[in-house]
Amino acid sequence: MKITNRRRATRYKRIFFLVSIVIALISLAAFLFDYTIYGLVGVGVFSVWYLFFLVADYQYIQFNDEHGRIVLRYYKAISFGSKEYNSIEFPQNILQNAHFEDSFFGKLSDLTFLVRTKRGIAEYPSVSLSALPFEDRLRIKESLFKIMRS
Repeated sequence: MKITNRRRATRYKRIFFLVSIVIALISLAAFLFDYTIYGLVGVGVFSVWYLFFLVADYQYIQFNDEHGRIVLRYYKAISFGSKEYNSIEFPQNILQNAHFEDSFFGKLSDLTFLVRTKRGIAEYPSVSLSALPFEDRLRIKESLFKIMRS
C-alpha cells in the first residue's frame, strides 16, 4: 500500500506563505503610515500564525509497505532555508511496535516505530502525520497492526 500527501502538504505550504505575506504587507503599511500599534499587532498575529504551524509540524509523507519492507519518507512542508529530507526504512519482520500519539483532539498525530535489533529494541524518531487525512492515518495504522500480528 502506498500513501502520499503531496497535494495536501503543498496546499498547507501555499496557505502559510500567502497569509504570511498578507500579514507582513499589512504590518509594513501600518508602520509606514505611522500606525505603530497596528503594526505591532500584525507582528503578534504573525507570531501566533507561525507558532501554530510550528506546533502542527506539517510534513510531506510518503509511506510504502510493499515488497516486505516499510519505507517512510518525510520532510517538513513549511520550512525556511533548505529542506531536510529524512527516511525510515526497515524489513517488516523486525517491526516490534508502532506508537500513534494523538493530541489536540486527534488533529495532530505522531508515529514512532520500535524495531528489534541484535542489541535489543531501537526507537526511530517520531514523525508527524498531521498533514495526512484521517482516513490515511487509519489505513497506515491498520497496515502496521496487521504486519505486527503476522
